[in-house]
Amino acid sequence: MRVLGMIMAGGKGERLYPLTKDRSKPSVPFGGKYRIVDFVLSNFVNSGIFSSYVLVQYLSQSLIEYLRTTWRTEGLIPDHFLTCVPPQMRLGEIWYRGTADSVRQNINLVKEFAPDLVAIFGADHIYRMDVRQMIDFHLKNHADVTVAANTVSIKDASSFGILGTDDNHRIIQFDEKPQKPRHIPGNTKAAYASMGNYIFNTDVLLQVLQKRFCDVPALDFGKHILPKILTDHRTFAYDFQSQTLPGAKPYEEQGYWRDVGTIESFWQTNMDLLGPKPKLDLDNPQWPINTSAFRVPPTKYLGGEVFNSMISNGCVIHPKAKIKNCVLANNVVVHDGAELDGCVIMDSCEIKQGAKLKRVIIDRFNTILPRQTIGLDQQADAQRYYIDPSGIVVIPRGKSKFL
Repeated sequence: MRVLGMIMAGGKGERLYPLTKDRSKPSVPFGGKYRIVDFVLSNFVNSGIFSSYVLVQYLSQSLIEYLRTTWRTEGLIPDHFLTCVPPQMRLGEIWYRGTADSVRQNINLVKEFAPDLVAIFGADHIYRMDVRQMIDFHLKNHADVTVAANTVSIKDASSFGILGTDDNHRIIQFDEKPQKPRHIPGNTKAAYASMGNYIFNTDVLLQVLQKRFCDVPALDFGKHILPKILTDHRTFAYDFQSQTLPGAKPYEEQGYWRDVGTIESFWQTNMDLLGPKPKLDLDNPQWPINTSAFRVPPTKYLGGEVFNSMISNGCVIHPKAKIKNCVLANNVVVHDGAELDGCVIMDSCEIKQGAKLKRVIIDRFNTILPRQTIGLDQQADAQRYYIDPSGIVVIPRGKSKFL
């Protein structure tokens, strides 16, 4: 079975500002040592899908450079590749205008590869998924299109694209953020929400994009295509929570999937990695999340107190420092007497002596001055920093010492 991956990585990520001030959302650092895009790429590679195009657009240079240096998949087999594709403007001087339009503008790549199936996935969610199990479901049901669906509570369903299904998981209705969402058959308290991940038979994808919807400019899978192909094509919902992921721990949240589209959700998803029984345990040799191999020394603990935190390589923790419920990326230095509580600190930051931080996200290459306090006085912070409506303080990316 020949499968081509099309990864949609062109999102602005406006609600993640200022973390997306200089980069696209998939390129935002996450979890100490990763980028958001690492999750979908690892899911594909772990599932045996080695042929993928990454469709990039806004502020894409950071992502392109990261993929170039980190995800070198080319080898002796020509079909093993990971290639970034900015808008080629084959259909005119236009950018990608929607999820389906981005694929349509690169339909020549699909034709040239000639796959049996095309896996079209987003690049800005945190989750682990065995895509092969979704493909097996697709083939078993003789589907034309399969949509990955996650179970959400009926009270939260109005925030998602909701899939109405029959008893055999065939989609009979698709509603974008409905006021009265349709529940799962046999479960009135839950609904199927689209994850924005699709498996298409290639012939169906070509017909839909080049013929049926060729006149729709800003073409989107969820808004335009899915609601209108249900009667003409066998379209099924794959229950993401039904998968059996290799190496998953019994205490992990079944079907863990997060759209880190806001500062609050980004912070909370980082916090979900902590604790003796995290909702998403990254320690899984059978399903690793691949990322950069940083050439930095081991972390050095000169003293201090560290509680329920993740500390990446190259960090230096000085005596009398206190770190609680934090995620520290590579090369972070925390000096004497500094106190961090509920913070996400990205690469190459320095927290000087006596500084106190609470619920703060610090982007790369920043230095916090001695005895500076952030996150403890919102009125004072508002004069100097960006404060998210959730109350989390965000400090934008600083300047690299090497530039």
